[in-house]
Order: sequence, then C-alpha cells, then structure tokens
Amino acid sequence: MPGMEDPNFDHGVTLMCQHNEDGALGITINRHSDLTLMDVLSQLEISCSDESIANQPVLQGGPVQQERGFVLHSDDGRWEATTQVAPGIMVTTSRDILEAIAEHRGPSKYVVALGYAGWSAGQLEDELKENAWLNTAADSAIIFDLPLDDRWARAVASLGIDASTLQPIGGHA
Repeated sequence: MPGMEDPNFDHGVTLMCQHNEDGALGITINRHSDLTLMDVLSQLEISCSDESIANQPVLQGGPVQQERGFVLHSDDGRWEATTQVAPGIMVTTSRDILEAIAEHRGPSKYVVALGYAGWSAGQLEDELKENAWLNTAADSAIIFDLPLDDRWARAVASLGIDASTLQPIGGHA
C-alpha cells in the first residue's frame, strides 16, 4: 500500500512462497540488486560463456539473509530443492539449477534473487488486518514477462484498482 513506510517494501511486489502457522516467506520480484548472474555464478565457481545469461540482473529478494539465493522459474524442470509456489511458478534453492541455467539446460523462464522477506508467526496476518498490503493471485506473466519497473502497477491493476486512487491510510469495512 502507498502508506508502507519500510523502504524495503515501498511499491514492492512480493511473491509469497511459503505461509503457515510458523510464519511466511516471500521473494520481492521488482527490486534490482547491484549484481548480475555472472557475479553469482563466479562466486559459486560455475562457468558461463554466454553473455546474455551472465549479464542478467539478480534481484534483491528481500532484507533477510541476502546471501541466500532463490531461483523463481517456470514449471518445466525439477532440481534438487524445487517447490511449487503457484500454478506454473516454482522456486528452487539448490546449486544444480544455476549449473543448468549456465549450460542452457535450465527452465525456459526464470529470475534469480538474493535474500527474502520473512514474517514470524501471525505477523503477516496482523499486517494484512492493518491494510499494509494488497493481496492478489500469483501471476507468472508479471514475474517472468514484464520489466521490473512495470510489475507493481500490473499487480495493482490485476485487482481492478487504479493505483493513483490508493490512499496511504486505509479503513476497515
């Protein structure tokens, strides 16, 4: 929501990957980091000679454990640590997917992010009650097909809302 004061989430689009009684974990999908995929691959000693892969941006997935990597990807492959997030959207945290991407054996669509957004038990529910977040269904087109700068507006528009009419403070009906 426009009233979000935390700069980590202002106009952020966060894909909820896990939500249970212990808390929640999400990956922000519209924040650039200062890294490219080659920076990550080099650190893991994975070779990649394709500049179109090497120069892809790595996203800032959230403020928690920014050294931890996540690959959000299409549902066209399985790797050691893959979990389905939503129809057509998977998340993998194992090294083997990065090796596959570097060798052109990876998923057809993917984004790489470092870090995540995390909430303790009940924290996200409290924030939702306070109207801190808009909530919409996961959409693979937003994640994989849109430029980063267009993702927030498209996510808001998917709710049938004109973003310019949002107010920083909400009420309860």
